[in-house]
Amino acid sequence: MPTPPIDEFQDLFENAPCGYVVLRMNGRVERVNRTMLSWTGHAPDEMIGNRFSDFFNMAGRIFYETHIAPLLRMQGFFHEFAIDVVGKDGRPIQMIANAVERRDDSGMPLSIRLTMIRATDRRLYESQLLKARDDAAGNLATERETSELREQFIAVLGHDLRNPLASISAGARILGRDAKSDRDHQIVAMLQSTVVRMAGLIDNILDFARGRLGGGITLDRNAKAPLEPVLHQVIDELRLASTGREIVESYALEAPVDCDRSRIGQMVSNLVGNAITHGSSDQPIRVRVLTEDGLFKLSVCNSGEPIAEKAMAKLFEPFFRGEARASRQGLGLGLHIASQIAKAHDGKLTVSSSEKETCFSFEMPLR
Repeated sequence: MPTPPIDEFQDLFENAPCGYVVLRMNGRVERVNRTMLSWTGHAPDEMIGNRFSDFFNMAGRIFYETHIAPLLRMQGFFHEFAIDVVGKDGRPIQMIANAVERRDDSGMPLSIRLTMIRATDRRLYESQLLKARDDAAGNLATERETSELREQFIAVLGHDLRNPLASISAGARILGRDAKSDRDHQIVAMLQSTVVRMAGLIDNILDFARGRLGGGITLDRNAKAPLEPVLHQVIDELRLASTGREIVESYALEAPVDCDRSRIGQMVSNLVGNAITHGSSDQPIRVRVLTEDGLFKLSVCNSGEPIAEKAMAKLFEPFFRGEARASRQGLGLGLHIASQIAKAHDGKLTVSSSEKETCFSFEMPLR
């Protein structure tokens, strides 16, 4: 390939699509191409012989003298540093520069060569990205603060509801002792069922708030106390609250169960309550509790319409209510809390659903 003539090299230097600047080792401009001159609006004699840093804004001068120049002297090059060059009209021109020292055979520096590229659009894009990042971080912090305050409010609200509910429950018991007519007994039964349901809702609210605030489900495990009486009491309360619904219990606890009895009772209450809401009213709900093969197993099964496939994936998510009856909408926290109780016990809550039955099954290892 023939060597291009000298004037072609000269034209490439002068009219390149980037700015070329050659500096002496004292930092003064020795040579500058036409492209750079046209961008800045300076005449050649206005730049040549002057310190190149004099054409930067104040921040650029400090950065060049304290950072770029020392590193150039140490390593002989500096790549892709952003700098603002001030034009003749006083306006800054945003640029990206590469610098390299030219040295002789003995390694002594002779001059500094710089390639300057206009980067107004790039720098604008970068600043917009940084602003978007800062805005997103601020929005996230605000959302977290709002979320935490909201969930603290839920926790306080749930706690403060317990006192009046306890008073209602005590009053219902007193009225029940003095009830004479069938109507009186029906009203007392309605009050008691409402208290049971409200207590379950409050428990779920508190547990959900604790989980979202980082506390998680707390356990008080005990392997010595019997579990069956606790579950039997929970199911009796649900029978009382749902007159006419048949709940069949089966227990085969052959080994001690190291668990939080009240939490397992809460799980059973949520699962049976879900079966009452969604199961067939003319078919029994079957609760089976046993120890087998080193596992504690608990299942709650009911007949009725199977769970839709699209609902299965969201079944244990908070506030998911599915196709509940209007009279028993609830908060959609029961199954979520049940799954969290299972997880806290190092166990797992699963569900299977077919035309024959829907069954929630919990298993955890015996300690």
